[in-house]
Amino acid sequence: MLSFILDILKVPAVLVGLISLIGLICQKKNISDIIKGTIKTILGFIVLGGGSSLLLTSLVPFGQIFEVGFHVQGIVPNNEAIVAMALETYGNVTALIMVVGMIVNILIARFTKLKYIFLTGHHTFYMACMIAVILAVAGFEGTMLILVGSMVLGFIMAFFPAIAHPTMKKITGMDEIAFGHFGTVGYVLSAWIGSVVGKGSKSTEEMNFPQNLSFLRDSSISISLTMAILYVIAVVAAGPEFVEGTVSGGQNFLVYAIVQGITFAAGVFIILQGVRLVLAEIVPAFTGISQKLVPNAKPAIDCPVVFPYAPNAVLLGFLCSFLGGIVGLFILGALNWVLILPGVIPHFFCGATAGVFGNATGGRRGAAIGSFVHGLFITFVPVVLLPILGDLGFANTTFSDADFGVVGFILGGMASHFNKYSIIVLFAVLIVISIFFPRDKKEKDA
Repeated sequence: MLSFILDILKVPAVLVGLISLIGLICQKKNISDIIKGTIKTILGFIVLGGGSSLLLTSLVPFGQIFEVGFHVQGIVPNNEAIVAMALETYGNVTALIMVVGMIVNILIARFTKLKYIFLTGHHTFYMACMIAVILAVAGFEGTMLILVGSMVLGFIMAFFPAIAHPTMKKITGMDEIAFGHFGTVGYVLSAWIGSVVGKGSKSTEEMNFPQNLSFLRDSSISISLTMAILYVIAVVAAGPEFVEGTVSGGQNFLVYAIVQGITFAAGVFIILQGVRLVLAEIVPAFTGISQKLVPNAKPAIDCPVVFPYAPNAVLLGFLCSFLGGIVGLFILGALNWVLILPGVIPHFFCGATAGVFGNATGGRRGAAIGSFVHGLFITFVPVVLLPILGDLGFANTTFSDADFGVVGFILGGMASHFNKYSIIVLFAVLIVISIFFPRDKKEKDA
């Protein structure tokens, strides 16, 4: 039964479909609308996942080719890889922390001003796993480990969407959806930098191209060309022998590079379509939950939800974040620290999102500089996280996104510099403050 529940909660399409189903039932829709809305919500997330999978088929080989072509070795941050290792020891604890943590998130949304329900199931699963590892290393065990871990998880599931929401409203132009992805500290940092450096800078979506380059206004075309050029540079550096013998399956290395660049753009295009489909269904359905179960709550959705609002910022953010990762790699080498290689997957999804956030507050300069700083940030944060993970810190991978490093640093730092019970006190105080935090007049009236 636990395995069955976990499979529901950690699969975004099923979880969000379930939320849509509950919302439509709460609104007393007829059976036809309930079936249609639920299936279209699941379909939208599957389309989104299909686009992500297509992106991965392009990004993973690019990372391999980059390492060989430019002769770098080190730790590659990857959430999926580190979680797979951790689950061998902490699987049951992770599952329990996730399930109870989601209940805590709903209770916080119901009774406090932090009215955000975190719906990115796989990220909830990853964070539950990291919390389980760090608290176990700190000395927690049994029921106390599960309760404290759930309290921490439930709080941050409501807190991070709250700090992202002011910028999220600027991005989307509405207040119906929130942002749910555990790279939020990096995105908020990018937005703040954009507000500082971007005064007077036009949006990335207002780029003026000469008449003979007007085709670049189509984001799919500009992404295809940019990624094809990057791929060609990488395969030339790695050499045809490696590419054709190890990666491309014998296909000519230049042909492979061009096809993969366009495949990347195809993945982005599919993601954008999936996001539009999901939003068309989940926002009306979630109104039912808001009205009946958690008044005024907002669904916090995965990072691709912002991509359709600034497609040019998506590409610019990825490139500048990746550049920040490369610069950070050289700085780590100069300091003789552990080398954190720029993982293409986190730099795309997180860097692209940082670009959208930076663009919302600072236009092109905000998108470029904000995502570059974000790339540096997610290069250095994993270095701090490594010693906190116990035996997993010696693996050749680690957690990649910003919030994992921030939460891990706080939990591990408190356990090592004070004692493990200081973690309980801190999060108990935070939850109590959020419960009794005064709501504004609009929320009281509602």
